[in-house]
Amino acid sequence: MAEAPKPLTTPIPGPATDPGLDAWRELPIQQQPDWRGTDEHAHAVDELSSLPPLVFAGEVDVLRQRLAEAAQGKAFLLQGGDCAETFDGATADKISARVKTILQMAVVLTYGASMPVIKMGRMAGQFAKPRSSNTETREGVTLPAFRGDIVNGYEFTEASRRHDPSRMVRAYHTSASTLNLIRAFTQGGFADLRLVHQWNQGFSANPAYKQYESLAAEIDRAVRFMDACGADFDALKRTEFFAAHEALLLDYERALTRTDSRTGLPYDTSGHFLWIGERTRQLDSAHVDFLSRVRNPIGVKLGPKTTGDDALALIDKLDPNREPGRLTFITRMGAENIRENLPPLVEKVTASGAQVLWVTDPMHGNTVTSANGYKTRRFDDVMDEVRGFFEVHDALGTVAGGLHVEMTGDDVAECLGGADPIREEQFDDLYESLCDPRLNHRQSLEMAFLVSGALAARGPRS
Repeated sequence: MAEAPKPLTTPIPGPATDPGLDAWRELPIQQQPDWRGTDEHAHAVDELSSLPPLVFAGEVDVLRQRLAEAAQGKAFLLQGGDCAETFDGATADKISARVKTILQMAVVLTYGASMPVIKMGRMAGQFAKPRSSNTETREGVTLPAFRGDIVNGYEFTEASRRHDPSRMVRAYHTSASTLNLIRAFTQGGFADLRLVHQWNQGFSANPAYKQYESLAAEIDRAVRFMDACGADFDALKRTEFFAAHEALLLDYERALTRTDSRTGLPYDTSGHFLWIGERTRQLDSAHVDFLSRVRNPIGVKLGPKTTGDDALALIDKLDPNREPGRLTFITRMGAENIRENLPPLVEKVTASGAQVLWVTDPMHGNTVTSANGYKTRRFDDVMDEVRGFFEVHDALGTVAGGLHVEMTGDDVAECLGGADPIREEQFDDLYESLCDPRLNHRQSLEMAFLVSGALAARGPRS
């Protein structure tokens, strides 16, 4: 995790009291559970409000500085993790595999980009998922849709699918455990550059990835050169790592918002970086209003129907002071739309003088159903959207600032293709996601090698 400034600054105990933070309660709101007004709900919110922050304001400020550098082309953001975390999946092995994969990807991207890579996990809070329907029907039985472990269970029973506010408290404690483990990994030697590079050598030794052998060899020479020079500084041994999630459940986010004792300003201490989804980014909605009032860096997902005017209105609401590092636009256009729909959006925002960070989410716009009935994505489509993202920004002279990817450190089979290809027949045994399909460990590293080549060809920005 990012190291907080010394002395460590802490929020004033209890939830922030700024009355503006509750204006969202009177606004239209989407994708919320039906638990308000119950004693269970009041008890859960009260308990969350009394618990310590999960992240600190100083860490959030560090991230804002890093994202400002990325928006200027002086850093690159890598954001990856599960589509939806689960309570059962918060084990040491699974968390370490996910962190390990992000670190491996970051080493490759850092070499190709010749600039720092900001490492951010869709972790320690990504428990809620928006759904296209409030209900699900199976064999004539209709129950509430699964909205993520923070709301209800995946098992298709009435008891499991009940919206249970006590799950918010469990989500908090699971997030705290995850953050503790991430801090130990990234500050205690697990993130040592030389160790991470050794892991990547194992990947490139696979004959399926022979095309990346040359780049892996270049990185190897660079690491051996540093060793030969006796380089042994802290930056080689530890790294900053930030936590992010979609701020979907405003009851949870509001209860964890604290007032920073240094500045008197509100920070949502549930995570360092929060984003608003495509389904909840309406300008007059509760989600946009609430996140406009906290100091965290904010992301917004933008789909293929987003107009330049939509983007400018969101900037005015979420970043009225045009503060560097404050606002990230995460585009999810689909491979078939990216080259046509992204340019007018980028051009209009750039012409306005706003300096947002542009990041690509190449996953959500490329979801299809396999012949054997699984929700999947094709690796080639995912990479085509990434290439289109870079092509658009290179043509316009703007900054392609990062990747936002649903991925896992495990050897699952959920997305089709790759150099060591995943095939449909593997889904029955190796498909584990409860929501969206993720790139597995090998596909994630392959993406990093491909993007690294694009970054190297582009060269560092001045």
